[in-house]
Amino acid sequence: MFTSIRTMITKMTRDEQGATAIEYGLIAALISVVAIPGMLVLGPKLSTLFTTISGKF
Repeated sequence: MFTSIRTMITKMTRDEQGATAIEYGLIAALISVVAIPGMLVLGPKLSTLFTTISGKF
């Protein structure tokens, strides 16, 4: 009985699938933290640029 419990615990500690999902979540959060302010800063400038370009056509 103790051998099967030890085997089960060993398998659980070696399973890294949950850790990988957490890492992907952290990467996505970091990308959004960087991307959202960048879009807020560049958005109005790009809108003005496209308006100027379309006006010249």
